[in-house]
Amino acid sequence: MSEKNTELPKGFYRITILIGLGFFTMGLMDPLYDTYVPIFLADFLTSRFLIGAIMTLDNLLALFLIPIVSNLSDNTHTPIGRRMPWILVTVPLSGIFFALLPYGALPSGSLVALILVIFVLNLAKQAARGPVVALMPDTIPGEYRSEANGVINTMGAIAAIVGTIVLAPLMDLDLVMPLIGSVRRRLPFLISGVLVIIATILLFAFVRESAKAREKRERTALRTSLRLVFGGEDRSAMLILLSLFFWFLGYQGVLPFMGIYSRQVLGVSEGLAGLSPGAVAIGYMLLAIPSGIIAHRFGRRRIIRFCLVGIVIALLLMFVHEPVTRALGLSPFVSWVIFLGILFFFGMFWGSVITNSFPMLWQMAHFGNMGIYTGLYYFFSQGAAITSPPISGAVIDLFTFGFGDTAGLRMIFLYSSIMMSVAFFIMGRVHGGEPGEPARNAGAGEGVTG
Repeated sequence: MSEKNTELPKGFYRITILIGLGFFTMGLMDPLYDTYVPIFLADFLTSRFLIGAIMTLDNLLALFLIPIVSNLSDNTHTPIGRRMPWILVTVPLSGIFFALLPYGALPSGSLVALILVIFVLNLAKQAARGPVVALMPDTIPGEYRSEANGVINTMGAIAAIVGTIVLAPLMDLDLVMPLIGSVRRRLPFLISGVLVIIATILLFAFVRESAKAREKRERTALRTSLRLVFGGEDRSAMLILLSLFFWFLGYQGVLPFMGIYSRQVLGVSEGLAGLSPGAVAIGYMLLAIPSGIIAHRFGRRRIIRFCLVGIVIALLLMFVHEPVTRALGLSPFVSWVIFLGILFFFGMFWGSVITNSFPMLWQMAHFGNMGIYTGLYYFFSQGAAITSPPISGAVIDLFTFGFGDTAGLRMIFLYSSIMMSVAFFIMGRVHGGEPGEPARNAGAGEGVTG
């Protein structure tokens, strides 16, 4: 592939970091949610299948809300833009109900109360996700979206590190504070809720959607864009969506059970269990921006496939980690550190895949249907997130019945590696979506996004 100009526009990092405040809110909430909500649910339920099924609630809401709200925001026209009105309502609501999560899980609470808080939280959070993400391609030219997505993913990773490395250990803190009472199991969620609201205020104060993105244009029908993606001569967008469906099957099959695996197999406390996604987030953060720059030079598809191979290797290492470290007689602490190291490399490769896949899809869209393509990305990724936890939970239950709890929990890594391998082969058939290419799926009379 020929080398491409990688010189960035003036003020690129400043505006991209400001846009990334919206993604910061998601990065702050998601790892804490994925780590501790299964633990909260385990206080009321014993079946991993039921826990996995409840954990799909946010993904089920996302499956419908993100495409609908993204399409609505495409056709919203206000003095403050298309995306901002949705962001100002949904993101603060997410922060408020996120702070209320541990209260539903108190000994005085109930499974019904916990599920009710989970439902309202995800109603707001998933409605926010489409407009938050679509804010970036509305502002950044198509040629530089891998780099911009790298910056934004770095913001999300920093938030995940704050949540998992800084806040998660506070789960074990047992103090009594005025108004709050006992902070045990509550403090990380309360602090996160406040930070989400502060980030929303800063986003509104400093980010303005581009004039070109705010231009009133003829409404793009959802069915028109769907026909272009799934019925056109170029199937690259469809193949990207199918590929990401499989790699999210792999990722979401592991994620909901990582806290339980860390606590039950590796023997760490609830507070330290939060370091598992934290190690992933650190690796994610370190390579997100460089991977966008490298992909601009050598091609997004090539980098994604290389990183999928790295992910499969990391997952296979996780699968053999417990029996190998036990056979070597390593101490639990050393075994735990090695596991975190594997997760770190997993995070590096995973961050590179996510950084470059979204821009490939956006490259095939135009301003009139940017939200629709954003919604399609989430429709497929959340569809995988709905499907995978119950499957991996059932795999755990099946192998636990036959071989014991440790062997059952380890099987999630083998399951995930198979899904990532399928994604690798599908991605090999994708053509297009590279920096500087015109929008392949633009309708008549539409301009390109770059």
